[in-house]
Order: sequence, then C-alpha cells, then structure tokens
Amino acid sequence: MNNQWVDYEGHEGAGKGKNIVLVSGDEEYRSEEALPMLGKILATHHGFNCSVLFAIDPDTGEIDPNNQNNIPGLHLLEDADMLVLFTRFRELPDEQMKHIIDWTNAGGPVMGLRTATHAFNYTENKDSPYAKYSFNSQEFDGGYGRQVLGETWINHHGHHGKESARGVIDEENKDHPILKGVEDIWGPSDVYGIKSLTGDAQVLVHGQVLTGMEPDDPPKPDTTTMPMAWIKTYTGETGNTCRVFNTTMGASVDLESEGLRRLLVNGIYWCVGIEDTIQDSAHVDYVVEYKPTMFGFGTFKKGLTPADHAL
Repeated sequence: MNNQWVDYEGHEGAGKGKNIVLVSGDEEYRSEEALPMLGKILATHHGFNCSVLFAIDPDTGEIDPNNQNNIPGLHLLEDADMLVLFTRFRELPDEQMKHIIDWTNAGGPVMGLRTATHAFNYTENKDSPYAKYSFNSQEFDGGYGRQVLGETWINHHGHHGKESARGVIDEENKDHPILKGVEDIWGPSDVYGIKSLTGDAQVLVHGQVLTGMEPDDPPKPDTTTMPMAWIKTYTGETGNTCRVFNTTMGASVDLESEGLRRLLVNGIYWCVGIEDTIQDSAHVDYVVEYKPTMFGFGTFKKGLTPADHAL
C-alpha cells in the first residue's frame, strides 16, 4: 500500500475496468480538494478505477501544492486509460515528466482543468528535453497548454475574485454528447482570456463574465464571452492522436456546480470513447460531504496527506 497518492476502486458502471489518473498540483485553485472529490464520483457512480496524485513534500510526505517539483505516482499512466491534468507552473524531474509526455505522445486521452493551460514552467532545468512544454515556450508555441490542450495562459478576462463566470452552451454544438443533461454552469472563478484555439478545437461552452460573485448577478455589459470548454485532438511526436477535453473552470469551489460536474463526467466518457453510454442526466452527487476551500494563494489545508482523502 502506497502513501503518496490515493486510489479509489471502481464500483459498477460504464467505466468498470478503466483506469483514470487525476493529477493535482496548483498553488491557488485547490486542485488537491477538487480531484479527490471528482475521483470518488467517477469510481463510486461510474465504475472507473481512479488514482489521485498530489504535489508532495518529500521530507514530510504531506500534500504541498507549493512544491512544484514532485508529483509521485505518474508511472501509473503506464496502465491508464485517461489522464486528468490540473497543475500549474510545475517543473517536474525528467523521470516524472516523461510519463506525462509519453502518455500524450502515445495517444492517451487528456482532460485539462483550469490552470492546465499553463501546467508547466521550466525556470531552472532549461536544458531538459521537456523544457519546451513550458507555458511560454517559443520553440513549441505555448507549450503543453497551447499545443495539446488548445491554449496557454493569456490573462484574467474578468476581474479576478470580483467577477464570477457563467457557462453558456454553444448553440451549434448543443447536441454534442458531452452536453447531455448539462445545465446551469456557474463558478466563482473568473473567465480566462483566450486568443485563439489550436487545431480542430470545437467550443462547447462559452464563458460569460458576471458583474459579481453570485450566480444570479447579471452579465457584465460590453464584455465578450470567451471559450470556456472545448474538445480537440492532438497528434504527438509518434503520430498517435488523442482526444482532448479542456475547460478553464475547475477550481474546487467551481465544482459545487452540478452542471460543471456533469460536464466533466460526460467529458471523460467522451475522451475514453464510451460517449454512447452517457446518461440523460449523469449521476454526479457527492460521495462524501464536500466543503471546498475558496481559491487563493496560501489557503491550502496544511498537514494533510493523501491518506486523508481515502474513502
């Protein structure tokens, strides 16, 4: 039994026998809270075996989102069917990063959440073969975020912490299976700016900036929407093509939105190729009580280990 990540064994469901690796590691949006909750839903209600990984302080074994250089367990991708990525500005050792890039190049499906658009940032080991995946890469325009997921970090389109985000379904794609049963997407985190999406991206949900931090606040006048959730494909260096779903929402408090949770669950079904089994209203109720921490730097709960997230 390991103590560096947490495993949730799948129950019955369409995902039975499939393995998902969910990778947390961001300083602000509490991915270390969001992904265990999502993993429990996927395992208990949908049958997926889920392993949730964390940024770990190697000296204490505690979860430390500010540690940008250590996410144990990435070797689990060797037997995975799906990668969910929610990291920010990580600079992982080559032996860890290799698993993510090998997975992507092999055509493994990927879901990116919130800060995954700027998942990696190499500032020390710039000679690493993986340095080109930095969010600001010139060699590999926009790095992993832009090339694989569709866009890199641009800006906060709304006023961060003061203007929340409403998801608006794209009219042309409203019948896409990922959007089945998806309604009322709202989150306190703001809309991210998008310059242009790469490849064959199709926008499923647009982000509308609201004037305040409540779901019934009106849209901000004279403010354009931005792509908020989209799908695309990515063909890696070995010629294999993977399915990609990305959303710029995903803060732990965003996931209190039932509509957003359903969007993510449906997105995983699509990514792994079982979209024909998506229910009219996927079961996305919490498995255990969920009280997420509001986003912010330095707000993470100290002293926790992966075992604290066990079922």
